[in-house]
Amino acid sequence: MTDRDSVDQHVARWQPVLPDLDPDVEGAVVRMMLLTRHLRAVKDRVLADLDLQEKEYGTLHVLAGRGGRAAPSEIADALRMAPASITARVDALVRRGFVRRIPSEVDRRRVDVALTEAGEAIWRRALDVVGDEEHRVLGALDAAERRTLADLLRRVNSAAERPTGNVGGHG
Repeated sequence: MTDRDSVDQHVARWQPVLPDLDPDVEGAVVRMMLLTRHLRAVKDRVLADLDLQEKEYGTLHVLAGRGGRAAPSEIADALRMAPASITARVDALVRRGFVRRIPSEVDRRRVDVALTEAGEAIWRRALDVVGDEEHRVLGALDAAERRTLADLLRRVNSAAERPTGNVGGHG
């Protein structure tokens, strides 16, 4: 058995109340939620420190993942937003010097959005802080354990992605 954590206390508190509670399921789900909450708090802190809004970071992240350039409609698709909603977001990033509008290379009627050096730099600073914390936390595992965890979570996530027809209820 490994070291005990706060979730072990949580499970122990609920087992007498819910005798059918599976301690492994409860422990895994609560730990995933707490880890997600922790990493979210780290990201929120770094974005606040950089005076960067979540939506700005998300837009910069989409652009960086597309080689630093994309059409507004591609950004909207990636962010699951209406294309008209992207204009104000891009306008704000242009004002801050993080992106610029440039003529499309494939359609002269279209304008693309491109990361500037400043935009890429601030995106990278936020990404690096969050990435460092992810590595710190998962550094509790050796490489083989991290691979096993990734494989197990892939299986769990695959199950979550499959429709069940039983949303909102047990059994």
